[in-house]
Amino acid sequence: MQTITIQPKKSQVLSVVLAGQQCVIRLIQRESFIYMDLTVNGNPVMQGVPCLFGNRLVGYSYLGFVGDLVFIDNTGQRDPAYEGLGSRFILYYLEESELV
Repeated sequence: MQTITIQPKKSQVLSVVLAGQQCVIRLIQRESFIYMDLTVNGNPVMQGVPCLFGNRLVGYSYLGFVGDLVFIDNTGQRDPAYEGLGSRFILYYLEESELV
């Protein structure tokens, strides 16, 4: 499991290499949830996926992403909100071998 560094901002774009995959992660806070877009090696994998506590965000290997992403709340079981990103709400990359 790898921690992905994020900032407490309403909108941000991250470039990170995960298991040899060049990933661009876009997070944006809307009224209801934080939403994520994921591009891998220049190909869109998912767009507008709501970030919910403990849910695997990619979910399906056929989408072309090895592993998965998940938000965890360090102090409870709340869905992430931008004010706590990087401190209370941590984004983790789960390697393929860690998936059940």
